Amino acid sequence: MKYLVTGGAGYVGGVVAAHLLEAGHEVVVLDDLSTGFREAVPDGAAFVEGRVQDAARFLDPSFDGVLHFAAFSQVGESVARPEKYWDNNVGGSMALLAAMRAAGVRRLVFSSTAATYGEPVSTPLTETAPTAPTSPYGASKLAVDHMIAGEAAAHGLAAASLRYFNVAGAHGPQGERHDPESHLIPLVLQVALGERESISVYGDDYPTPDGTCVRDYIHVADLAEAHLLALDAVTPGEHLVCNLGNGSGFSVREVVETVRKVTGHPVPEVLAARRPGDPAVLVASAATARERLGWRPTRTDLAGIVADAWEFARGHAREREAAR
Repeated sequence: MKYLVTGGAGYVGGVVAAHLLEAGHEVVVLDDLSTGFREAVPDGAAFVEGRVQDAARFLDPSFDGVLHFAAFSQVGESVARPEKYWDNNVGGSMALLAAMRAAGVRRLVFSSTAATYGEPVSTPLTETAPTAPTSPYGASKLAVDHMIAGEAAAHGLAAASLRYFNVAGAHGPQGERHDPESHLIPLVLQVALGERESISVYGDDYPTPDGTCVRDYIHVADLAEAHLLALDAVTPGEHLVCNLGNGSGFSVREVVETVRKVTGHPVPEVLAARRPGDPAVLVASAATARERLGWRPTRTDLAGIVADAWEFARGHAREREAAR
């Protein structure tokens, strides 16, 4: 098959593109490199530098489907600059759907997010939970989910929206690097590397075993495998929504302690005030993904997830040092 991967120079998009190539598919990556990296595009994929709004220039009937990752994803920035998120995440997705319709490309897997749910009323979260996003980022992703549902019903699109929780780990030379970085595991690894003095722990009085927030971490390679399964699971006119997570969580302090053990480095903690809107526990129910996709995450050990991320972080640090 031949697939267009929008945002394929990013963390998740690049790993999914690699998995598609490993499965024998032809891959074209479309990315404007505003947050992605050219070196994250896997060898063997054709690369086109451009915005997702320009997809009509590249899509034609030879494509069998699209995997859509091109989005801005910083919650704080979305609050400060909501117009940027509506323009890119929603406007770009609308242009992509129009391009797919014009080219007769009728299969889509969309990178959605747990941020569509907002603050959970109960856990583990299922797809029937209320959607009440607390940021323009989450709202923009939910808007695209609604857009896709309408496209499927009206025009026969076969589509899946996969709602991620906390993605971590690395796949060979492809790992997590954001600027600015906001995710816990790479932040703690920066402390282990000596690039950051300490890690802030935002609250230790939550109703959890050690008082710190609990989150569901999923290995990026497990996540990628779910995307390939989703391509074959959907039927024309259907919009399938699946949560992707391990179904169990790890606390902030568990993550920090695991990084200490895996890296052998001290990781100083600094206790800080709770952040508004941080739920005590955020864990996914992946029952729908198991039932509909036949998906089973296999890299669920936190130490293994951290070890993969550490290997990538060290290699990337060496590359930066060599470049200097």
